[in-house]
Amino acid sequence: MPQPILETKNLTKIYNLGQENDFEALHSMKFTAQAGEFLCVMGPSGSGKTTFINNISTVDFPTKGQVIIDGVNVRSMTANELGRFRGQNLGFVFQEFNLLDTHTLYENIAMPLSLARVKKAEIRPRVEAMARQMDIEKILHKYPGECSGGQRQRGAICRALIMNPKI
Repeated sequence: MPQPILETKNLTKIYNLGQENDFEALHSMKFTAQAGEFLCVMGPSGSGKTTFINNISTVDFPTKGQVIIDGVNVRSMTANELGRFRGQNLGFVFQEFNLLDTHTLYENIAMPLSLARVKKAEIRPRVEAMARQMDIEKILHKYPGECSGGQRQRGAICRALIMNPKI
């Protein structure tokens, strides 16, 4: 069996640890995902879905346990290494889009490429191809505030996928 693209071992998250109002949101979770799988995390409000996603995406860190992405324990990395790793391997689509209002959709989508120092000659065709897939190529000049919620969400999806992340 191939190595999982994502794995958690004993993943535990306790908020307010050591305080009277501590709360265990995740308890010794074991999880694996193989490359190419499409997964959905479902459950009632307060069941730990967001906590789980934040921990496997390196937005937050577990109280104990491991998150292993493509064979690498993410807790073993320095902050700089983790930032590079996140940019190269993970694509995020946030509920609130997190697009920069002072930048056009094109600039928002192109930003990860620019930060990764992709050659300028490569950026435009990649952004345009991704925008075409999401049917927003005609509005790349618009700012997020000038777009509908669905258009902003598709812009955020383009930004998340533009680096061809593993996850």
